[in-house]
Amino acid sequence: MKTQHEEHALLTPSQDSRKKTNARASKRLLRAAVAFALAAGLCASVALAWDDDDGHEGGAVRLLTTVPIPANPGSKCPSAANPLFTGMCVFDISWIDQNTQRYYLADRSNAAVDVVDAKNSTFVKQIKGGFKGFTGSNDTSGPNGVVTFGKWLFVTDAPSRVVSIDLTTDTVVSTVTTSPTSPNRADEIAYNPRDSLLLAINNADDPPFGSLIKVNTANGQLTLVKTIVLNTANGVDATNGAEQPVWDPGTGKFYLSIPQVGPNPEDGGVARIDPSTGAIETVFPVKFCQPAGLTLGPNQDLLIGCSVAFDSAGKPCSTNAADLTTCSAGAFARPRQVIIDAKNGSIDRNVFGVGGSDEVWFNSGDGRYYTASRSNPQGPVMGVIDAKRQKLLQVVPTAPMQYGNAHSVAVNRHSNRAFVPLPANNVVRNCLTGCIAVYGRPDDD
Repeated sequence: MKTQHEEHALLTPSQDSRKKTNARASKRLLRAAVAFALAAGLCASVALAWDDDDGHEGGAVRLLTTVPIPANPGSKCPSAANPLFTGMCVFDISWIDQNTQRYYLADRSNAAVDVVDAKNSTFVKQIKGGFKGFTGSNDTSGPNGVVTFGKWLFVTDAPSRVVSIDLTTDTVVSTVTTSPTSPNRADEIAYNPRDSLLLAINNADDPPFGSLIKVNTANGQLTLVKTIVLNTANGVDATNGAEQPVWDPGTGKFYLSIPQVGPNPEDGGVARIDPSTGAIETVFPVKFCQPAGLTLGPNQDLLIGCSVAFDSAGKPCSTNAADLTTCSAGAFARPRQVIIDAKNGSIDRNVFGVGGSDEVWFNSGDGRYYTASRSNPQGPVMGVIDAKRQKLLQVVPTAPMQYGNAHSVAVNRHSNRAFVPLPANNVVRNCLTGCIAVYGRPDDD
């Protein structure tokens, strides 16, 4: 049997041309069929691939397996679809330690950090760190953000709490309070290994604020260094919270997603913060996005996960728990993600076709961005974007919002497997008590 490359080598120029023409025609027919499926509301059952690479990148991403999370019988899920579920329903940010291939998830339902072997897609354990759990409001719940460095796991919690955990013993070795009076959570977090600094964000306070925290990498001790109030006096009028920070080794700066700057919902931005002083050096404007997720890609690009889809009239659309999206009269949704240059804030590309995102991730293993797009107007999906070509390749359905929302994603660069936590539901196999869905391309096995 001839291989694909041998068969291609035997084609005459005219045959090769006809083959490419037929392939392009087939793709046009596929796009037409997909457009019909979307119009008919069928997107929840298919993975939509837009790539023009003739399959050389290994095929479409799909659901490969699920990793069930143990049940939590003492807590019912706040689910409109089925309030009798007792597993993991409420969670937040996830992280993969690429050195150990361990996946960590801030699991509020179980008041724990779930640990999964990301090499073999198996559940390992839950780390209990005295976390708040789910209180009925995300603003006062925890755990929330997670990040690792060496043997240390750093976790944010409520009320205004950041802890370091020794992963050799799974014990909390140090705790910092970011506010002595706020009942709200410390939320998303980033680590700067050059200066041994964490940046933790209290997103639910008004105004929101960040905390620079020094890490003693020898013993895990944490020390609060600086509080950065995100208000006009300090350089950014953050009127709708603050979201994901990220550190860029190229500039040595922290960057922080600001959903809304000032009174207008279409005006958001990314703040650049000097880790040595805590000063907000500048705010790069980003319109029609409401920035939430943020990840550093190649060439010092930043992918911004836009949390809101704006419509063709420039107004924000809204998506409710029944997956119903409402835009302004006579307008249609234009979901997007935005790629900017971290050096100067210039917009490289608006990537249309996916939006309503929270956590986003760059995977150096396959050169792709992954988005956890819970409020995507066509239904909750994971978006897959080619970071080099800055092009949407695919959207992959996750789980209906009736059960909760799939807003977290982390990718193992060794296997190119994407890990997306799903709330307890009866529409995804082995997910009755909540699960981590593992997505990838079969050809990567």
